[in-house]
Amino acid sequence: MKIKSAEFVISNSDVSKCPETRLPEYAFIGRSNVGKSSLINALTNRKDLAKTSGRPGKTQLINHFLINQSWYLVDLPGYGYARVSKTAKKTFQKFITQYFEKREQMICAFVLIDSRHKPQPIDMEFMSWLGEHQVPFCIIFTKADKMKPKALERNINDYQAEMLKTWTEMPQFFVTSSANGMGSEDVLNYIQNINDNLLPQK
Repeated sequence: MKIKSAEFVISNSDVSKCPETRLPEYAFIGRSNVGKSSLINALTNRKDLAKTSGRPGKTQLINHFLINQSWYLVDLPGYGYARVSKTAKKTFQKFITQYFEKREQMICAFVLIDSRHKPQPIDMEFMSWLGEHQVPFCIIFTKADKMKPKALERNINDYQAEMLKTWTEMPQFFVTSSANGMGSEDVLNYIQNINDNLLPQK
């Protein structure tokens, strides 16, 4: 898939105010500081479409970006160790769950995992929640350029082993780097294949 256009549409904390079109949506979410904004910018080939920051937890709203006038990329707040107040964290954690529970246009969630780390309980718990609520999702391992190939493979294998303790199979996963573009085409082609198989959108 070639990204011909990518435009910001709306930010909000109210699922009912998300775009009313029936275009398919793909949500990107991960633990704070996982490199989500950088990956979104790499996928769309835009330097500043999504706001990047050295401070975890910068994204605190549901952000819709219209891609190629045919589908939405949805940037969701990170979960985990964001430097925000407990009250603020509870607020945007609530609308994250509401988004997944109520947004029928959401086709697939991409859960971003930092490839440099061993399986983290918070990531495993979030994916379990998605599974329990029958939310389709894939895994995107980020920052692959920061790892030596064998160490990267070992960490991914550790995740597979951990997942298979409770899941019958490993979800579809991608290995990416926003620094060199690794994996971006694979993610976009996956989205394109799903879109091609969907019924025509009204």
